[in-house]
Order: sequence, then structure tokens, then C-alpha cells
Amino acid sequence: MTYRRLPSLVALRNFEAAARHRSVTRAAGELHVTPGAVSRGVRALEEEVGTALFTRSAAGLVLTPAGEALLAASKEGLDRIAAGLVAMRQAAPPRRLRIGAYTLFASRWLIPRWNRLRESHPGLELDLQTSADPLELLPGAFDAVIAVADARPRLGLFSLPLVPIETMPVISPALLPGFDWHRATLLHSRQRPDDWPRWLAAAGIEVPDPTRGPRFESIALALDAAAEGLGVALAIRALVGADIAAGRVAAPHPFIRSTTRSFTLLHDAERKADPAFAALRAWLATEAAREGIDDPRQTHP
Repeated sequence: MTYRRLPSLVALRNFEAAARHRSVTRAAGELHVTPGAVSRGVRALEEEVGTALFTRSAAGLVLTPAGEALLAASKEGLDRIAAGLVAMRQAAPPRRLRIGAYTLFASRWLIPRWNRLRESHPGLELDLQTSADPLELLPGAFDAVIAVADARPRLGLFSLPLVPIETMPVISPALLPGFDWHRATLLHSRQRPDDWPRWLAAAGIEVPDPTRGPRFESIALALDAAAEGLGVALAIRALVGADIAAGRVAAPHPFIRSTTRSFTLLHDAERKADPAFAALRAWLATEAAREGIDDPRQTHP
């Protein structure tokens, strides 16, 4: 067998994207990495091949003759690898994983992104079962679950934090003019009974009684009530973006309270190397990165 001396595939991908876009920043956006990571990959490749691949100008990156030659070869090679992977996935029998998830997370975050899973991993099928009860979302009952968890290691389980639990108040836009916390009706979720006292204390807002107001079976129902103008509810920021964008609800206060918990993928650690689980993790991690939630905030229990 002929030995092929090849550069790092990661460095080659960084170079190919930067060369195609003539921009490190646009390449980083495509690859979901930082511009610094792309630059380091290109520098490492230049050191390995022993020649400059770009010159930098005010207009952007300019390929050297060596860079032009490597771009043509690397683009052809990466295109052939991508086509081969598509053919392999289409030929392989579908893998089905039973996934348990919170109903609100499934409806507001997972399902709106499902088509991208089908496009990127056509050989992976999910059997999704949802519940609002954490006792029904135990990892042993499914192939994997997306549950609310902190960062503590769990014996025998692999965990991948996806979306941080950050709470923010929302109301009907019709109630924004003249909104007054002292007269507001607080809408509570039985799933998270301590949310309002904790959010109000962290925001430095005093109300006559933080436990007052009607209670609902789930956060989703409290959000529906808020949208109908019945009061102000606490939402999980990552799950309410579409409602805010659609004008269904609005934020009466800018404070967002971070917590130590996240929506987290959990599955048996022994299945970490299984291609289906690896594909699921890679897709979920990519979707979580799209959120762009990286603001440093004070963390509360």
C-alpha cells in the first residue's frame, strides 16, 4: 500500500474555506469556529508545506500561486470526500434512536430545527417522546434524553450541555405601556415554583408578594397566558425567541437571570463511540452553536 503524506484535514478545511471566501472571518462563520482558529490552521498548513499560501491586502486575502494550486486540489478532494459520505449514508440502513425530551424544549427548539437533521444525517431517525415530568425523562428509559442538568459528572453517563437555562419576563405587547411591577399579575409554573422569587431578587425588584398569582401546569401554559394578556410570565430565553420575534410577547425588563443548569443531552457512556450517537451529538452541538448565546452573566443556583 502506498503511504500518503497528507496535512491535517482540519487545517486543510480551514485553508479551503478561507481561500474560497477570501476571508478568514467568513470562513470561520461557515465552519462554526473562531477566526483565530482558522488563522492558526492556515499558518500550520503553510509551515507544513513550506511556503506562503496567502498574501494579505486591504481588500482581503490574495492567493499565492502555491495557494491557487492547493485550493484547486483541496476543493476537489473535499468535494469527493463529501460526496462519498453522502453515498455511504444513503446506502446504510437508517438508525433509529429513542429520544426523551421536555415538551417545551421539543416544541420550541428541537422540532423547528428537525429538517436540518434530516438534511445533514439522512440515515438517522429519531423516535421522539416528550414529557413535562423529569421523572419520566430518565436516561435508562431511552437511548438518550435531553433533560435539565448541571455540569456535575454522572457515573456511567455521557453529557453534552446544549442550551443554558436563562430566565426572562415576558408579557403581551399590549401591556407594555405603563407596566408597573407593583400591580403586575405574576404567572407561575408548577414545574419551576422558585423562579419568580429568584428572578425578582436577582433583578433587584421588590413586589408585595412574589408568590402571588395564578399557577399553571407548565411553562408553556404560563407563556400562553402571558401572550393573552393575563399577566407576566417567566420564560427560558432560548425557547422564547420566536415568540418575541413574532410580536406574540415582549420583555418588560432587560434583566436575564442565568443559572447553573442547561438543557443537556445524556446517554450511556458506553455508546459514545456509536456512529449514530456521534451523529446526534454533532448535530445538536452545531445547532446549539447557532444560538450565539455567549454573553458573560452572573450565575445563580
